[in-house]
Amino acid sequence: MTADIITRIRNELKNVADPAIRKNSHRFFKEEIRSYGIKTAMVTAIARKFWLDIKSREKQDIFRLCEELYQSGILEEAFIVSSWIPHLKKQFEPQDLYVFRYWIDSYISNWAACDSFCNHTMGNFIEKFPEYIGELKRWTQSDNRWMRRAAAVSLIVQAKRGKFLSDVLEIAELLLTDNDDIVQKGYGWLLKEASRRHQIEVFDFVIRNRKSMPRTALRYAIELMPEHLKTEAMKKDW
Repeated sequence: MTADIITRIRNELKNVADPAIRKNSHRFFKEEIRSYGIKTAMVTAIARKFWLDIKSREKQDIFRLCEELYQSGILEEAFIVSSWIPHLKKQFEPQDLYVFRYWIDSYISNWAACDSFCNHTMGNFIEKFPEYIGELKRWTQSDNRWMRRAAAVSLIVQAKRGKFLSDVLEIAELLLTDNDDIVQKGYGWLLKEASRRHQIEVFDFVIRNRKSMPRTALRYAIELMPEHLKTEAMKKDW
């Protein structure tokens, strides 16, 4: 049964694959990616179609389907996982964290798969179980760049709503001098979203840390701020 639905999904993805889209999509990534070449809206529609077929299954059965999709290493199949799992948020249990961590550590290999999974699945998990937010802080020390980016982008949606500010700032500080630009962009984006509701707090963080904060992260963090604050943050007065 599991093999049958995976085969059907893959056949449908292959049927709408476009070599031109596949070739063009590679320019958005520094790392090598595998993809069918399908626009995101189409992948979302396919994910939604098959979700209707599987939504009544047990959570662990759905997890097994997701694991098989991830194992292919193909971008669109990872997007289907990212589309399905948030539907299960009411069923999330603390032990699911170990599954999610394993998936990120084992299967995530580009920013698109990282962000699409973490923004919603991990964000929903932490919102339901805020006592596990320390797990994200531990990820900031991982050797895996995608785990470190995940530590930041898992709180993007919540930061945009003004939640978890102290944790957002702590994660940014833990990642502050990370020398990987993919991680710098991740925590800079997190600060940017937090600035929507907490502009002064984020600005103060940037000013306090700008001597050691990479310019990539700094530019992301201040993107939504008024020009006079951007100018102040970008001053080279040290």
